[in-house]
Amino acid sequence: MESVILFFVVFLVLLLLGIPVATSLGFTSIFLIWEYNLGIAVIGPNFYASVAKFQLLALPFFILAGLILDRCGISKRLIHLVSLLVGPIPGGLAVVTIIVGVVFAGISGSGPADTAALGVILYPAMVAMGYHKGYTSALIASTGSLAIVIPPSIAFIIYGVITATSVPALFAAGIIPGIITALLLIVPSCYIAQKHGWKGERWGTGKEIWKAFKEAIWGLLAPAVILSGIYGGIFTATEAAVVAVFYGLFIGIFVYRSLTLEILYGIFRDAVLSSAVVMFIVAFAGLFSWTGSTLGVMDKTAASLLSLSTNPFIILILVNVILFIAGMLMDAISIYYVFLPILIPIMNHFQWDPIWFGVVMTLNLAIGQITPPVAVNLYVIANIADLPLETISRSVVPFVAIMLAALLVTMLFPSLSLYLPTLFGLR
Repeated sequence: MESVILFFVVFLVLLLLGIPVATSLGFTSIFLIWEYNLGIAVIGPNFYASVAKFQLLALPFFILAGLILDRCGISKRLIHLVSLLVGPIPGGLAVVTIIVGVVFAGISGSGPADTAALGVILYPAMVAMGYHKGYTSALIASTGSLAIVIPPSIAFIIYGVITATSVPALFAAGIIPGIITALLLIVPSCYIAQKHGWKGERWGTGKEIWKAFKEAIWGLLAPAVILSGIYGGIFTATEAAVVAVFYGLFIGIFVYRSLTLEILYGIFRDAVLSSAVVMFIVAFAGLFSWTGSTLGVMDKTAASLLSLSTNPFIILILVNVILFIAGMLMDAISIYYVFLPILIPIMNHFQWDPIWFGVVMTLNLAIGQITPPVAVNLYVIANIADLPLETISRSVVPFVAIMLAALLVTMLFPSLSLYLPTLFGLR
């Protein structure tokens, strides 16, 4: 029991001191390896083994694909098309934000990336139409969080690697809950907008809509190309990430002709930096997970949770409360590595479907991206909007509440997550 207490105490103390999560994970692991004489020599091989997985190659490629498709102007064209279709209904631009967010989620797989892509264009447009700055920022950040639920999702790739669950099955499982969450987000968006008299612009003419559709069709086809290739058996999820990169390059260079050498250099630079950060977290989180498993920390913690109740629903609620709190303090990748070794024995004990539980866990962590203090999407939009985090945090409360409702629906009705994987023969 001493190892369990020391394991979590050291990690929490480091977090409370403001040390970055990845560094806290690494320092805790190295300290315990030294303290319990596990052999310092194991650090290097474990560090390498955590990142040397074929499935993880999808991460840098999806990050790169998202950046390419954003910088070549797809998001701007999608926003223009949907704006013409939605017209001047109350909350029109809010609806535009959510719809475009869903489409772009099917391209990038990253919450912060989607938030940035939507925020740069939609934030100034909505504020110019009279929308409140805090509301606008909270809406964009909440919509961006859908990116880790709607495929292709970087979060699902991490979950699939750790639990040895089919990534294509997880991708399929996230579609319906992701769309339901998006539809639910429209409710508070339109209610608040109608209450304040915020409206969209105007209906587009048939000629304008057709022209906008022709310009945006390449963006609309991107998710279809990626997902149809995976479920059609043409390529794996990892190979789909590479296809997405070349698809984006083709559009940007030959169709829109918007990608210059200077822009491409910036894209590859940003992709390298983002990928390096992700892999750094993965490497140290993997070492943290191995250390905890070797010391028996994960098994003892799982046994303690199981001893609290024999009712699977009570344990499920407790697990989600823990994950919700963790989402306020840590990034999603770290949470997967820290908590899944504890949760897998619980999943096996209650015979929970790992695909369904993966969607539940990921949707919970999507909420974590907009719940302070560690709310990555809020920090991204706060930087774009030049607003204090406190202002956005107050406005994000109704969106957190509606996403918690979506989480509850996903928990209570597993068939929503399992229908498409079953239909595609993936489970």
